[in-house]
Amino acid sequence: MSDSKWQQYDIEVKLMNILRETPDEAGGHHFGRPFLTAYQIAIEFAQRHPEVVTALGHPVGGQGIGVHYSLASYLAQQLSVRIRDGLIPVEGGFLSNKHLHAIAFDHNDELIISSLTNTQFTLSMYRLREA
Repeated sequence: MSDSKWQQYDIEVKLMNILRETPDEAGGHHFGRPFLTAYQIAIEFAQRHPEVVTALGHPVGGQGIGVHYSLASYLAQQLSVRIRDGLIPVEGGFLSNKHLHAIAFDHNDELIISSLTNTQFTLSMYRLREA
């Protein structure tokens, strides 16, 4: 997936809106804003922008989808590069797989099971950087 798709579909603005509009139930807590996993971001992105997901041609992700590259992995990779290069006011982190058996996400009345739990890979998480 090239950088031109990122620009063509204005994906950065769409992702920033998702992160900005994520409810902060513990508003004002010293931990700051909540993180969203790449799966949660991909699911919300797919719900808000199904036409872009269709154009990108990647399923949201999860265990058993039959492809290696998903919307969740595309968004995580693009966010990671932009965070590393200081291009967006987003911070990332990882959720360890230690003592973690499975994580499931709701998407269109079906469960998406993380394909990263019980592997050597960690789940990436993102949030807006505090001002």
